[in-house]
Amino acid sequence: MSYETLTQKQDEAVLTITVNRPEALNAQSRLMLEEFDQAMAAAAEDESVKVIIVAGTGKHFSAGHDIGTPQERADWKKRPYPKGMPGEYKRGRDLYLDCTLRWRDCPKPTIAQVQGYCIMGGLMLASACDLIIAADDAKFCDRTVRWAGAHVQYASLAWDIGFRKAKQYLFTGDWITAAEAERLGLVNEVVPRDQLEAETMQLAQRIALQDAYALRIAKFSMNQMQDEAGFRTGVTGAFQSYALTRMYRLEKGEDTFSGSKRAKERDAAFGDNR
Repeated sequence: MSYETLTQKQDEAVLTITVNRPEALNAQSRLMLEEFDQAMAAAAEDESVKVIIVAGTGKHFSAGHDIGTPQERADWKKRPYPKGMPGEYKRGRDLYLDCTLRWRDCPKPTIAQVQGYCIMGGLMLASACDLIIAADDAKFCDRTVRWAGAHVQYASLAWDIGFRKAKQYLFTGDWITAAEAERLGLVNEVVPRDQLEAETMQLAQRIALQDAYALRIAKFSMNQMQDEAGFRTGVTGAFQSYALTRMYRLEKGEDTFSGSKRAKERDAAFGDNR
């Protein structure tokens, strides 16, 4: 199947699904999210695929949600959600929480191949994968609080790096460098940028040597243990908090196609390295 926003390449039992919107820093439009969901569902059913790599074309993995490209503006007009809180809730739930949970529960091992910016929606996508291999130039962040919100829709950061550190990075919106992400357990390995693709493929091919059924059950067990510890109820409940602050942000003009002046001022106050 061909897609407008994705490319796919299979190398033996490893399928690489690549977000292909480099002109928008791989920002996640509605169409891209829908196509990615379709591609993941197809890969889950394809017996020739044992491992899935998730990548982004160009300098950056993903700059997050698409809030202003011409394609996204046109799509919003063509396929609008209901107005007000019901529409905002449905959009957030359909595109960001439910999709991301499905990707997290994909029955096959998934590896995020991350370079450059991995921001908000990009962080959600990477975090939904079982493993993350990061280039040494990778930078992660959730800046929702700087935009007068609580956190992203799939609020898994605390489970990845611990609650106290998650509070620090949510409250400030600061970057998490690749080295710090590895130290905190957000990523599995950090490799030189020019070796990212090769190192990720090498790991994927090693995993693909394993029995497909054994891999599926091993992943199920790990996810089930996490869910028994409260992951799914915690992330789903956190979405309700996100929804509360979503309308607050809109009322304050903090989330618009043109960007928020106050949010930009807050970003500037932290300096470029933050």
